[in-house]
Amino acid sequence: MKTFKVLAPLAMLAVTGLSLSSCQEKANVEVKNEVSEATVNQIKALGFTAAGAQKVEGGVLVEGDIMLTNEMLASSPDYSMLRVGQDEQYRTTNLVTGLPRTITIRVASSLPSAYITATDELIRRYNAENLRIRFSRVTSGGNIVLSAAPSGSSYLASAGFPSGGNPYGSVSVNSAAIGTANASTYIATILAHEVGHCIGFRHTDYMSRQYSCGGSAVNEGASTVGAILVPGTPSSPDPNSWMLACIGSGANRPFNTNDRTALNYIY
Repeated sequence: MKTFKVLAPLAMLAVTGLSLSSCQEKANVEVKNEVSEATVNQIKALGFTAAGAQKVEGGVLVEGDIMLTNEMLASSPDYSMLRVGQDEQYRTTNLVTGLPRTITIRVASSLPSAYITATDELIRRYNAENLRIRFSRVTSGGNIVLSAAPSGSSYLASAGFPSGGNPYGSVSVNSAAIGTANASTYIATILAHEVGHCIGFRHTDYMSRQYSCGGSAVNEGASTVGAILVPGTPSSPDPNSWMLACIGSGANRPFNTNDRTALNYIY
């Protein structure tokens, strides 16, 4: 992985040739990687940050690494006003159900072997918490499949949120940008973060992304499907959470005490 200028989002690389954001669409005329004003309004209605949203196959990418499918964008979920996030642990309204349950993960052959090592480590981290949700790596099938992102992708990795009680089924991984070094630390942290999205966790700093990413504060207000505070997690900044939006090159973030509180409360 090349050196980052400051901190890079888990989903975006701040190096030459990979853009951190795309311009907002004007007058509903869609251009490659831009989103329409109507889509921006849908993103905000769901409680997500529209700044930097990118149009991708099947939906839009928001907050750096979160996939909102076209189905999710078109939905009109029941909702109530939820607490506005600052730096606490947050989850979505959609979680994995049918617990206790084992979620299988497959690493596609399109990814280097380092990603198998990283996946085994992320599985070890989750399973060490003795949750009602467990993980196992498989070589065929898989509830969650880690596969190579399309060539030229502007993110490190991306994933979505659970639907119908099942985890989001795929994680797109830009292995060309991430590289193969530090498989059991840096890469495992990135993949564990994306799997966190797959089972319903939002960014710890989703309402103040400048905390881990720098830049300007973006506050969308109360969420609809978006962000429910996990009781028992702190109201002050948490600099080491595995679900922070941005991470420095080569960094390692195993679960800290607050992460464990959130994981054990939900699962």
